Amino acid sequence: MSAQQLSPADRQLIVVKLWAEARANYAYWDRVHADWDSALTADLALAQGRATDRQFFRALRRLLALLGDGESDVRAPGAVQARVARPPIELRAVERRPFIIDYAPNDEMRIARPERLAEVLAVQGIPVDTWIRDSVLPEVSAATPAARWERAVARMLEGEKGTALHVRLRLPGGAERGASVTRAVALSDRWPLEHPALEGDTLPGGVAWVRINSLADPDIVRLFDHAFPDFANVTGMILDLREHGGGSGGREAGYQILARLTDRPFLTSRWRTPQYRPAYRGQDMPDSAGAWFTAPPDTIRPRSDRPRFKGPVAVLSSPRTSGPAEDLLVAFRNAARGPILGEPSAGSTGQVLAIPLAKGWGVQLCVTRDAFPDGSEFAGFGVAPELPVVVTVKDFLAGRDVALDRAREYISGNRR
Repeated sequence: MSAQQLSPADRQLIVVKLWAEARANYAYWDRVHADWDSALTADLALAQGRATDRQFFRALRRLLALLGDGESDVRAPGAVQARVARPPIELRAVERRPFIIDYAPNDEMRIARPERLAEVLAVQGIPVDTWIRDSVLPEVSAATPAARWERAVARMLEGEKGTALHVRLRLPGGAERGASVTRAVALSDRWPLEHPALEGDTLPGGVAWVRINSLADPDIVRLFDHAFPDFANVTGMILDLREHGGGSGGREAGYQILARLTDRPFLTSRWRTPQYRPAYRGQDMPDSAGAWFTAPPDTIRPRSDRPRFKGPVAVLSSPRTSGPAEDLLVAFRNAARGPILGEPSAGSTGQVLAIPLAKGWGVQLCVTRDAFPDGSEFAGFGVAPELPVVVTVKDFLAGRDVALDRAREYISGNRR
């Protein structure tokens, strides 16, 4: 379906269905502080107007962001996604300031030379804090303020495909200059800076640094097993989940990886999902909003098909750690194999339900509430590390990975 083919009636149907599906299926209504009914009225009025499909897409994103659900997402048809793009630049927030981590070296980037570790000071002449606050943040779904800002920074250059942006940069040495870039990589395109599902390095002293970027990859367990057939010469292991974003599927893969790092059974998270009972809505009956179907934690046993690692293990987390990676954090803590270091996770995990709406549009919602086996919830807060590590701009610009360094200290025997 091509862009801008939706009629006002089509748009209104999509808004109503999204509103109703979220109201019936979203698992965290007690944490929604927005007026959902007023949001429906406002979006119906916009749908009746002359908004383009891309503008309508942005409006649905703003509506969904009111839920505060990091797993929520609007699914637009491919033709609409092809009109939304960003430059091939990877950004990251450090102390709420956006820095360029990497860029794809295409012809334009070779001319613009955005320079890694450069800080973005302004976009289109607007100071970056104002740009993010007014133009980006309202459309970002996330469960914690830190995760929301991280995601907003990652998407801050997104817009109409083919349009140009002028950014003001502060280079690592302190000099400032401008650069022009084009929104060239559409949402429907493969992101050229996507990290492999599994990356690994051997640090001094035989410590394995394993970066897990996608537990949803169907080959992730096989990749881990191939990288570590017997843990020969491995003195310690650091599992780095800091760049693992959300997504559906993958929690079982995380448990299978952890099952090679322990000799004892461990518990997974428990979960519950809303159980709607219309009869409970009568005047003489309790409100059905409090009804739940609850599932207890599973017990995962150590794997017997491969050798298991018995040395020290540590896990790194950040506000970018979400989805099945947070289930792995919960299981890791239950397994008592070592500490979680870094920053609190994104607080966004649970079973994701993809729901078709109309005309090729859809919505994705979180429909379960996950918790530790004792019932302690972490959605909206994140899994807090036992050993917090604050990332500063000073350390970042100096090339110091302080969380990784602290994990190496723990592995080497400094357990303070």
